[in-house]
Amino acid sequence: MKMLKTLTTCAAASVALIHTQTLPGFAQQTAKLGDDEIASVAVVANKNDIGFARIAEKKSKNADILQFAKTMASDHQSVIDQAVALVTKLKVTPKDNAVSKKMTADAKKTEKMLNSKSGAAFNKAYIDNEVVYHKAVISAVETVLIPQARNAELKSLLQAVVPTLKAHLEHADMLQSKFTK
Repeated sequence: MKMLKTLTTCAAASVALIHTQTLPGFAQQTAKLGDDEIASVAVVANKNDIGFARIAEKKSKNADILQFAKTMASDHQSVIDQAVALVTKLKVTPKDNAVSKKMTADAKKTEKMLNSKSGAAFNKAYIDNEVVYHKAVISAVETVLIPQARNAELKSLLQAVVPTLKAHLEHADMLQSKFTK
């Protein structure tokens, strides 16, 4: 069950990125993704958020931001680890696709933006990105990934991760209110 929850989180993050940063209207405008492509999107989405967290760990001095970033890095790495275990068990090889490539390119732009900021401006930019990211992931998981997943175990995993994603969003929303001026 824990593995299922973690993989779900990974996939949700991927879909959210697809939904908000990569392809607006994704559910309506994009061809269906196979389970191998969903796996790729999930891994890329988690790696991207780990990258954002690593930047926060280096640049921020704020204890709340540092703790949040540590949680994001840990949770998303756990999802990647569980996703790898699941795809290995299912004998699915994640397949790079237009969505995962676009997500990688968008993450590089976000990383560049985050690296250009410091102090309070960095903290605000980081947490604003995390709020948008998690809203997108939740939406993508619920409207794109779950409906498109063909494997029952993958679909269950995606369904199980939604509460964790919502908890991440609540935490990010709470932190965001501290940095809004």
